[in-house]
This record gives sequence, structure tokens and C-alpha cells, in this order.
Amino acid sequence: MTFGATDRIRLIVLFGGQSAEHDVSCTTAAHVLDAVDHNRYQVEPIGITNDGRFVHATEAKALLAARDERVTPSGGPVGRSELAPLVPDGPPAELLSSVVELSADQHPVVVLPLLHGPLGEDGTVQGLCELADVAYVGAGVLGSAVTMDKVMAKTVLSSHGIPQTKWLAVSEAEVRADQEAVAKRAAAELGLPCFVKPANMGSSVGVSRAKTEDELVEAVATALQYDEWVVIEEAVTAREIEISILGNDHLELSVPGEIVPGAEFYDYEDKYVDGNAELIIPAVLPPPVNERIKELAVDAFRALRVEGMARADFLYEEGGRGPLLNELNTIPGFTPISMYPKLWQATGLSYSELIDRLIDLAFERHKRRSVKRVTGRNVRGG
Repeated sequence: MTFGATDRIRLIVLFGGQSAEHDVSCTTAAHVLDAVDHNRYQVEPIGITNDGRFVHATEAKALLAARDERVTPSGGPVGRSELAPLVPDGPPAELLSSVVELSADQHPVVVLPLLHGPLGEDGTVQGLCELADVAYVGAGVLGSAVTMDKVMAKTVLSSHGIPQTKWLAVSEAEVRADQEAVAKRAAAELGLPCFVKPANMGSSVGVSRAKTEDELVEAVATALQYDEWVVIEEAVTAREIEISILGNDHLELSVPGEIVPGAEFYDYEDKYVDGNAELIIPAVLPPPVNERIKELAVDAFRALRVEGMARADFLYEEGGRGPLLNELNTIPGFTPISMYPKLWQATGLSYSELIDRLIDLAFERHKRRSVKRVTGRNVRGG
């Protein structure tokens, strides 16, 4: 379908953000803005600076495209790159008022959050969109919040019987009380080496592999720079398998892909800087294992109340426990080397078609939920 200049969908692309994944978001946005069908969408880019200001970025496509596609890792818990120089001068704008203003002319409006990590992927921006009563791509408030928090996600997945590696949750208060005791407990329950991760972070930011108790103490301290809770996981000898999910009620799954890390594990540099990891698409798996991964991906997607999209990451223990779910990512990366779009491309869905599908799913979910809101108001009012 071809849209005229006056009936195009208003597509608000949100990028940047205050998390340590700010740079990854900007890189993602550059490629998404380049791929969207401008005959169908009137794109309204809105950038979020490191200090949390919402800035209209009408020239963001050209400015972001000029950035080096290689993303440099942040020097601390919060990314240090500045979004402000990338956008035209102008007064900051709150997203909520911007969306309401854009909706006033009755054009269909949808928000595409390309925000990774806290204050973007964790239900906060999704709640803002709910208050504005506007369609948005991806998981809702609950699904985003639960899935972002590794402690809560693992707790929910455990209750649904979904196989995972052994893990331990540790709070900052516990570490302050006795960090050596925490390290000894983790080593005793999980063994060494083990992985230490901030509970609320992505893109492998703040993740360390600890081989000794002393390294474990240091790794926990590093992870606590990013969050108040830390997840410690057993290290396993396994293949890293990922699969992409698309849909609301009816789910579609891509072919699975395998990541062979170029480093000791698939870290930030391997994902976004060096690009030394080998991606095998499709992954070579026995048919029963392939089907089991798809089954577990759907089960996890449903258990965590995710909608729209997700990438499910597995550790496959050959000859051992089989596929173990590592995590779900509700806003997976869309950079040229990101697995989510690459898996769909291998399945037969192009980059631009994927964006169209995600936006259609956003409108479908918003329409369904709007009926409930109206019914609820009428019932209470009656």
C-alpha cells in the first residue's frame, strides 16, 4: 500500500537514553531510520540525552549516519558520548506532550523505542506511552520490567520449569555486609569459574568472568556500579544459540543462529567494537534440539508476558542438560551485525519488512487494549 504525504503513519523513533548502552542505541537508530519506508511513515526522531532531556531531532537521520558505525564502550556506568551535538538546537521536549501533540491531528501515531537498558527497556518509557494512550513497539510495562530484571526473570522462568543454568541473586546490601562471604557462598554453590552480571543491564555491559574468589569479589563490585542487584551464574561448556521471536497472540520464530565468541565470552567489544565473533546462520542442530529451542523460546515469551518481539538466548549443553535458557531480550539490537534482524533475514523477512511487521503488531496490541480500557470505563461509569 502506498501512503500519501497527508496520511502517512507518524513514526516516533526514540533513541539515545541514559543507560550505558546509549551508544548502541544511537547506532541502532541510524540504521533503522535509514531502512524505514518514508512513503509509509512520517518519521519523527526524538533523542534522549545522557542527562535525560528529550530533544526533537528532525535531522537525526543524516547526523546519526555520519557517526562511526563502530561503537566504543563506555568509560563508566553511564555512557559518556553526547547526543546533544547530534541534534539541531532547540528547546527540550517531553515525550508525553510531544506524542499528544502529534496525535491531535488524528493521524495514526506509533512509538518505536530503540532504547537499550534501564530507563528505556525496563517498562519506564512503555509506561509513558501507556499514559499517552499511544501505540508502541515491543513488550508492555510488565513484560519489559520483569524481563529486564534478570533476578525477577529467572525467578519467573524457574516457576514455569524452564531449564536454566544454576544462579544466585545478591543484593548490594549483602555485599556491603560481607563481600568475602558472598564470594565464598557463590563459589560453593555454583563453582568456579562463574559469570557475574548486573541484574538490570544488557549488551554484556558490566559482565565479568571470575576464576577465583578474589576475582569474584572484584566482578561483583564492577556489576554493582550498574545496579543494586547482581546475578551470579555457573559457567558451562556450551554452544551459544539465539532465536528471534515475532508476534502477539500468534508467534513466529526465525531459524536459530549460533555465536562463536571471538573472546573468552561474547562481551561488549565482541558485539559492537571488534566484531570478531563468528555468526553461524542457521545453526547446525539436530532436529529435536531445534524444536526444543523453539518450544522453550515460546514458553519463556509467554511466561514473561512479552509481546511484539524478543530474542531468546540459549546455552546448549551437548550431551548434558540440552538447551538452557540464558535470557530474553525485549529490545534486541538492530545494528548491521545484530542477531535479531540477521536471523529474520535468513528466515526470509527483510530489515524494512521486519520494521513494518513490528509496527503493525504495535497497532494491533494497542487496538485490543483500547477496547478493554473503554469497556472498563463504561462499566465503572454505569
